[in-house]
Amino acid sequence: MNVKFENVSKVQGLLTVSMEKADYQENVDKALKDAKKKVQMPGFRPGMVPMSLVQKMYGKSIKADEINKILQEKVFGYIRDNKIDMLGEPLPNEEKEAGMSLDDDNQTFYFDIALAPQFNAEIGKDDAITYYEINQQNGHYEQVDSYQENDVIKGQLVELNADGSVKEGGIVVEGATLMPQYIKDADQKKLFGKAKKGDVITFNPAKAYEGNAIEISSLLNKKKEEVEGIDADFSLTIQDITRFVESELNQEVFDRVFGKDVVKDEAGFRAKVEESLAQSFVPDSDYKFLLDLRAYMMEKVGKLEYAEDLLKRIMKANKPDAEQDEATFQRSLEELTWHLIQEKLVEKYNIKVEDDDVKAMAREATRAQFAQYGMMNIPDELLDNYSKDMLKKRETVDGLVNRAIESKLTAAAKKDVKLKNKKVTVDEFNKLFEPADAAKGKKTKK
Repeated sequence: MNVKFENVSKVQGLLTVSMEKADYQENVDKALKDAKKKVQMPGFRPGMVPMSLVQKMYGKSIKADEINKILQEKVFGYIRDNKIDMLGEPLPNEEKEAGMSLDDDNQTFYFDIALAPQFNAEIGKDDAITYYEINQQNGHYEQVDSYQENDVIKGQLVELNADGSVKEGGIVVEGATLMPQYIKDADQKKLFGKAKKGDVITFNPAKAYEGNAIEISSLLNKKKEEVEGIDADFSLTIQDITRFVESELNQEVFDRVFGKDVVKDEAGFRAKVEESLAQSFVPDSDYKFLLDLRAYMMEKVGKLEYAEDLLKRIMKANKPDAEQDEATFQRSLEELTWHLIQEKLVEKYNIKVEDDDVKAMAREATRAQFAQYGMMNIPDELLDNYSKDMLKKRETVDGLVNRAIESKLTAAAKKDVKLKNKKVTVDEFNKLFEPADAAKGKKTKK
């Protein structure tokens, strides 16, 4: 058997596997003997069907199966052993394999392989990125019956068929949260304008967030690659609407936030806020920093070369029913570029995620969910119970692993680059997510 790899270009390779009869015949003979023991045919006792008949009935399919097993082992073994930096899966080169027949003793197979582009993703003290420190607002959260701008909506999301019926086996998200003010598409945003508790609103997340995989995956509790191609309507049954209400600074506020008589005046209150509550905004500041790090590194690395035609074939093979227009494909390349940059940074900082990291992330995610509704002092026992439920679902664990990686990457990068610290209010921070066409009513979700 001979396995050979050659570069067709910088970003595409051709893997050739040549087999002779001796490479697979022993496996085929053994499989035929095993099949003979199980074949049942009128006129013959079990296991006594002549091998010639077994060969005639099952020979080709068994030969194909055994060759395929060997082929898979050799192809992926060669890629692993030679550390070929591959994107996606190897695809058969149908043009070169045209005319092949299983009747031939010698077989040659050709595989097109998309190669990851080679580039550097260096970062250090010469790289300056702004880090936004958010000042605490004084107020509390209230449950309300009707929606106003800046409110948080929570409810059940259910994927629908094209006719509006519930899709069997579709995506269902319990306790989904969103802030309609950050929906990008104006028409989708209008659907929430007069929303009330108990309403059922049908909207399209892909249209609402203009195909942004990060925002859609966050809403649907799915990995980014799992939401690509999703363009279905969803029904949202509104269970809660939460509103932040600013409070007058007085002793009642001091006691409610920090406990009775812990703080006596406004100066003490503000000092205590800065000392003990600043950390509550760190995840938001870190999220913004990671977005800015991504934008900075994408610009620094520049446009990467890909085997685009081959990648389109790979995507089509993975999701044959998904429609793939050029705009969607280019967004996929953008996500792929950031993924490759992120991999290099993870390697640079030697980032690893352990079980304890995932458990801690589940606790923080649970704490953040409660915090959205003004519930800051949650007992540890309650946090543990909720977080354990999160860890029961495989897809949730995968999401938490990704978040743990991003958290560690953010922490490492913050120490490595030059931070330009800037203090902002919550409103000023939210405005950082408004694109240039904010006048059209489009915003980006925080």
